[in-house]
Amino acid sequence: MELNGKKVLVVGLARTGVAVVRFLAQQGAEVTVTDMRDEEKLAESLAELADLELNLELGRHVPHSFLMADLIVVSPGVPMDIKPLLMARSQHRRVVSEVELASWFIEAPMVAITGTNGKTTTTTLTGEIFKACGLETFVGGNIGRPLIELASSGERVDRVVVELSSFQLEGIESLRPNVAVLLNLTEDHLDRYASFQEYIDAKLRIFENQTSEDFAVLNIDDPLVAACAGKLKARVFPMSRLQELEEGISYRDGFITFAHNGKVLRFGTDGFRLKGVHNLDNIMASLAATLLLRCDGDCAYQAVRTFKGLPHRMEFVTEFNGVSWYEDSKGTNVGSVVKSLESFPANITLIAGGKDKGGSYQPLAELVANRVSHLILIGEARVRINEELGHLTDTRLTSSLEEAVELAGTLTQPGGVVLFSPACSSFDMFKDYAERAERFKAAVRALEEEAKG
Repeated sequence: MELNGKKVLVVGLARTGVAVVRFLAQQGAEVTVTDMRDEEKLAESLAELADLELNLELGRHVPHSFLMADLIVVSPGVPMDIKPLLMARSQHRRVVSEVELASWFIEAPMVAITGTNGKTTTTTLTGEIFKACGLETFVGGNIGRPLIELASSGERVDRVVVELSSFQLEGIESLRPNVAVLLNLTEDHLDRYASFQEYIDAKLRIFENQTSEDFAVLNIDDPLVAACAGKLKARVFPMSRLQELEEGISYRDGFITFAHNGKVLRFGTDGFRLKGVHNLDNIMASLAATLLLRCDGDCAYQAVRTFKGLPHRMEFVTEFNGVSWYEDSKGTNVGSVVKSLESFPANITLIAGGKDKGGSYQPLAELVANRVSHLILIGEARVRINEELGHLTDTRLTSSLEEAVELAGTLTQPGGVVLFSPACSSFDMFKDYAERAERFKAAVRALEEEAKG
């Protein structure tokens, strides 16, 4: 789409919205920004755009602006079913997400990664492998830099790796990754979607524009992911931690095997710094995506061996009084916490809770009953989690994260593990999961200092 002189409405002015506005202005578009927050709350974002001529509609959405726009670009935090957007679509206005807009201006081969859990680790590792193999690589999307920043910068890259959320995928039209990865599907964001199926449908849009020249990397250990294989136009490249595959990537007895078109590569997992069963899935997905786009096997393997992982995802904090403390603040949904609990055999004190996202906590029941010695609950969701899981183990409700940490220190026996994996978002008590993580780590370190006397 030629943007010069076009009327473009940008909905939502968080970091992505700011990047979109700057790009559109570069392209000569006539930009209107609308956000339900007022000027005072958007002061920081507006300061970044002070050099541009913009029409601002803040503290409200003006229906007329939605109906008169040639193009509407929606930021990821804005639901696609708000009334002004539904009205605009009914009048055949073009409504897209930022990643769709960006894709119109990007030519480099793209790996796009989605799933309920593991997206960020897989996206980051995939980017590290490409870079280690000498390829100029942009990594971003739902993490780090918005994809539009690549289009805006004009920088030449060899590969693009993009993490895509269901929200971003709702607004695509023609986005077509050369390799699309679907890691897993578990209940999430049911505070935004009317049903689990609606959430699944949004995720599956990652494949809709692919052709037989492209690859779909699917984790076939997840039955919901495996079920979509027959519906795709792309070449399906399966991955499995539970079964050996003649074509695909799989794990068995300490080795990952990549098998494609008669070529077989084997990678020993002993030296990997990234631990936990869920990270085997993430590593296999990253290796599959990069090897399918012609990375050298030895070079890819070395990149995996040196990759340490990300902060706030099963991060070891410290050990004192014989107890190990792990911070997993990115465990914002039940599926993620399942994987984290599977990483320890028993004697776990689990600290969980936060802002409830509407899904069931029942998938945690067996693990809580068999591996969790103490369940300490915080936040808005603590009452509901207690109703569903509290009878399965020793369960306590606390009023703050600091109180939960102190209680965990008292209850956990030497040889045990304290795992902070909330299964909820952070917005009831904290700015985001990173702030929540830092508060947890600070409380743990304070307790450690106290223990040292």
